[in-house]
Amino acid sequence: MQQKTAILKDQPPIETTVLDHAVFIIVTILYWSALFVYVPILTPYLEFRGLSLQLIGLVLGSYGLTQLIVRFPLGIASDKLHRRKPFIMLGLLTAVISCLFYIIPGSWLWPLTGRILSGVSASTWVAFTVLYASYFSASSATRAMGTISFMTVSGQLIGMTLSGWLAEAFSWNAAFLAGICIGLTGLALTFLIKEPSEGIQRTPMSLSALVEVVRSPILIRVSILSIFAHSILFITMFGFTPLQATSLGASKLELSYVVIAFMIPHALTSLFSGKWFAPRLGEWRLARIGFLLGGIFTASIAFSPTLGWLMLTQALNGFALGLIFPLLLGMAIKDFEPSKRATAMGFYQAIYSVGMFMGPFLAGWLNEVWGLQSGFYYGASVAFAAVLLITLWKKPQESVLGNS
Repeated sequence: MQQKTAILKDQPPIETTVLDHAVFIIVTILYWSALFVYVPILTPYLEFRGLSLQLIGLVLGSYGLTQLIVRFPLGIASDKLHRRKPFIMLGLLTAVISCLFYIIPGSWLWPLTGRILSGVSASTWVAFTVLYASYFSASSATRAMGTISFMTVSGQLIGMTLSGWLAEAFSWNAAFLAGICIGLTGLALTFLIKEPSEGIQRTPMSLSALVEVVRSPILIRVSILSIFAHSILFITMFGFTPLQATSLGASKLELSYVVIAFMIPHALTSLFSGKWFAPRLGEWRLARIGFLLGGIFTASIAFSPTLGWLMLTQALNGFALGLIFPLLLGMAIKDFEPSKRATAMGFYQAIYSVGMFMGPFLAGWLNEVWGLQSGFYYGASVAFAAVLLITLWKKPQESVLGNS
């Protein structure tokens, strides 16, 4: 799963209690649950409302495009104010409002607006990570980011698991109504989040610092690969895989089983990618293996004859993408000194948003013209293109890219 984190420069941690940590964890899980509680049913729901595959791709892609446009301005505003809590509140508020727009009948512009607002909500994630990191000492920053990454996956899994059950037991709108309730609960709890009155100090991202950071060949290459990885994810599990499942006869409840088949291997593999696989195989070799497997299993979605086979492809694809995302995340910042890691991460996050938009947008257009399977072939070609790029970059840049 995609993980968005930020690293603070060295500073004393905020004095916190177990209750402070518990409140933050609950709010974070509710935030991601509100954003993802409707994701498994979104494409079938949009098809039910009569949207073409091309329009569905536009709606899905607007989530990433919004983040590409909004994330930097929100980060700059947060840095200037030295406040994170108001942006956490904004994230939950926009998550709630986005769910309201999805259930308005009529024009396709309503769900498009809803998805744009969910992109605004997702753009506030950096405020969560910066504030939570301030609860820990500098030496414990890695543990803090590991914990908050687990919160992300937990919230997404809870929301996506509830999605199909709610739609099956009640109606399509039940998942969106649940998102409203979850988001409002999280918004109410944000008033209890601990933040010092003087705010969290972090060096703002300056233009000169950004220029210096983006000259890094490793960061540029890793960011491009992350565009490809996010394209695959938002074409498949967060895009058109649920529509493929319904075409094979999946009920709304069975959409949750498809999600679980993907998410559990994805989450478990993410825990071991950087700690176990990368030291043994090498970072770039592991990235190549992950994209190669991802391409094979993405293409296999189009060939799935039954729902059981589709779930198998999701489990294997979850494993493959679980190798890639945490690996690229670590590679994006590991060679930078602590004072520049937030800048590198901001650049990395903004760049991979391109994949969150272009992946489903182009796949939707292809699906409309040549059928649903064509989008999965496109996703597979993106993965194989990443394998080719890694191979081409490695040979002439052996000393730059490191071991394989």
